Amino acid sequence: MQAQVGHWLVVHGRTLDAPVREGLIVGVPHADGSPPYEVRWTDDERTSLVFPGADTTVVPHPPHGAGSRARTRTR
Repeated sequence: MQAQVGHWLVVHGRTLDAPVREGLIVGVPHADGSPPYEVRWTDDERTSLVFPGADTTVVPHPPHGAGSRARTRTR
């Protein structure tokens, strides 16, 4: 998995009723884009260091469910 600042991390729930969690990648400490990533989550605006698992994808644009405030920040 590789990412850049400005990409989005999407963590899919492990069960059917688990919510999808989305966050903006605001820091990538490794030059090759490998994890961990510093992520600002859209659901609570907190920032955390994330080591993505198999249930996680990286997308270069805001995910469909990302809030309008999060989309505004990337422009």
